[in-house]
Formats: sequence, C-alpha cells, structure tokens
Amino acid sequence: MKRTLTILLAVITCFAVNAQIEVPQPSPAGSVYSKVGLTDVTIDYSRPKVKDRKIFGEGDEFLQPYGQIWRSGANAGSVLKLSTDVKIAGTDVKAGEYLIFTVPGKDEWKFMLYSDVSLGGNVAGYDKEKEVVSTTVKPIMLSTPVETLTYNISDISENNTSANIQLSWADVSIKVPMSVDFDAAVMASIEANTKVNPGNYVAAANYYLNAGKDLNKALEWMNMYLSVGENAKQFWHLHTKARILAALGNKKEAKATAEKSMELAKAFPNGDFGYVKRNEDLIATLK
Repeated sequence: MKRTLTILLAVITCFAVNAQIEVPQPSPAGSVYSKVGLTDVTIDYSRPKVKDRKIFGEGDEFLQPYGQIWRSGANAGSVLKLSTDVKIAGTDVKAGEYLIFTVPGKDEWKFMLYSDVSLGGNVAGYDKEKEVVSTTVKPIMLSTPVETLTYNISDISENNTSANIQLSWADVSIKVPMSVDFDAAVMASIEANTKVNPGNYVAAANYYLNAGKDLNKALEWMNMYLSVGENAKQFWHLHTKARILAALGNKKEAKATAEKSMELAKAFPNGDFGYVKRNEDLIATLK
C-alpha cells in the first residue's frame, strides 16, 4: 500500500511539473500572406503593442531610439518568406527566408534583409556580411496611431508585377518596393500545358492579349480552341476573340465577332454575365 501511494505521488508530482498553463502573450504571433504574380509572400512575426510607451524618437526615453538597429518585431524577430526570386528595392533576392531588420530615423529608415534566420532577434550578433538587402525609405507619419505592430503586403499593382512590404506601428509606417517577374514561368507553362490540354489555349491567348505579346499567336490559339466541338457557343471566349481582333486593328471582324458573342449571350438561359454590356462597349470603340 505504501509503495502504491509513493508511485501515485510521484506521478502526480511529475504531472504538476510538466503541466503548463497557457496565457495570452504580450506580443502575440502574427502572419500576413499574399500572392504577388506567381510568388507566395509571407511574413511571420510577433506583434508588440504601444501600451502608452514612446516608441520611435531621439534619445533613450524611446523604446526604439533613432539610429539603432531594430529586429522589426518582438521575440525572435520578423521573417520574410519568398517562394520565387524577386527584386526588393531594386536588389535581386533569391527564394528563401530572411530576417527583417530596420534602423528607424526621423527623416529616413534603413531596411535590411538578413540571410541567417537563426540569428532571431539578436541584434548584437548582426553580421553585415550576411546582409542581402540594404536600402533607405522615407517614413510616412500616421494621423491615426497603430497600437499593434502590423505588416502588410500592400499596393499590389494591377498587372501583379509589384507590391510594397509595409510596416506600421505607433505613428509611423514604411513601404519597401518589391517586384516580381513571372513572364518566363508563364511562357514555359503555356509551352508545356497546351500540348496536353488544348483548353489551356484560352488562358494562353488571354495572357498574350493582356501582356501585349504576339496578338496573331493569341488569335491563332483562340481559334484553335473555338474550333473544337461546341466551344464556339461560349460567348465569353468569343468576346475575348473580338478583343484580340480589335487590338490587331481588324475592326470589321472584331465587330462581327462581338455581335455574335452578344447574340449568344442574350439567348443564354442562365444570364449573360455582363457580356451584353461588354460587347456593346467594345462595338462602340470600333466605329
């Protein structure tokens, strides 16, 4: 009996030692993700709060004095993850993971990417030889303060070739430009996939049209798709053909194709999906 009690007490003691109580963290974990072009962009970071403190400024009374390197987050710092090669502030950056460091200043901030993520938030161990990007940006003063540090992938361009890495905290925000190049990847995909699935000719034609590439090739691909089975009744793709013809300067055929697309759209039992108006607008430009 005594031996059983001893074992039971040992088990209880062991459980008490290993059991942990989970409580909210002062700087909770955060993550932001966006696709820019064909690139997955992720920032994992810890989010400190202002909590009535002076954050950025001149002198030791500020949490992060001007001119001193900052891990740009709390705890182990902030990690930028890139799925493809990109350019950041004009500098080539390979796919991979990088720590974000900054040096705040009144009139400009220094922004750095660091290749050794094992450094974490240890700014004292910063090795300039492992610096991948070093650039300066102008800070944006905020009229409405941001209580909790926030990263964002902002200002993604209409053609998906550029965006900004944005950091906002307290009364300041900075934006660092990033650009991506996906044309070569798209071209390789077109070459590979149109051979195994003719339906991909539509995507290829659309890409050529929107990117201003060889429009005759785009028209060839669209005609190849529309010639199969009942595909010519797909008024949404006929509209794309009309746009290609219009871009080639073939107004007469573009108008006839747009009129056929509009006719099919009006007769479609499930609605025209806005293609009657799209064709009317296109025809109006062909006079």
